[in-house]
Amino acid sequence: MINYIWPVALVVLSNIVYQICAKSVPAEMNPFASLIVTYLVGAAVSAVFFFVLGGGAKLTRELGKTNWAPLVLGIVIVGLEVGWIYAYKAGWQVSTGFIVQSAFLAVGLLFTGFLLYREALTWNKVIGVVICLIGLGFINR
Repeated sequence: MINYIWPVALVVLSNIVYQICAKSVPAEMNPFASLIVTYLVGAAVSAVFFFVLGGGAKLTRELGKTNWAPLVLGIVIVGLEVGWIYAYKAGWQVSTGFIVQSAFLAVGLLFTGFLLYREALTWNKVIGVVICLIGLGFINR
């Protein structure tokens, strides 16, 4: 059970700290300069974890397994990061910005799961989406 729960707990905790950090980037700092620092630190931490927890895997062998996904993921992550930084610079609040984004993300992923991965599109999920959208109305009033 712990193997099922800890990854989600890590994502939740990381998202909370992430939002605090994104909102705390100095207003006068260029968001892309901030991301250079962010990704240098991220690369260093990833390298440490690879060598400490990698189980003796060879870095060159692992990098040879690269397909399109890590490359596109790098581009997409920059979009996420800079999007949040600009959203906070534009005045979005942490409490509402993330909820609005998450609700639309949930709708988008529901259809993505259905169209790309043949995941079931049930009435419970559709009703959940409607409830999310109604909630957005209340949050943004």
